Amino acid sequence: MSHTLRFNPGGHVQCLYTEAIDLHALGRLKIVRATVILFCEKSQEWKVRCATTGKLLLSNPSREACLAWERQNLQPGTE
Repeated sequence: MSHTLRFNPGGHVQCLYTEAIDLHALGRLKIVRATVILFCEKSQEWKVRCATTGKLLLSNPSREACLAWERQNLQPGTE
């Protein structure tokens, strides 16, 4: 799996966090989640929601499938 760091004009980095890259070497970190993944008892599925809007992005009975979707769709350069 490749990892991408995207630097915006203000010098901030956008990336899908992984410990494969030592981000602490860049300085002090501020981590903001793009999504929230929670289990829904009613539907018996995991729900991926946008952390800022709450919009449902994906439902799946497999949490690992939700994490894989997150890795695939939130990596910088995939939008």
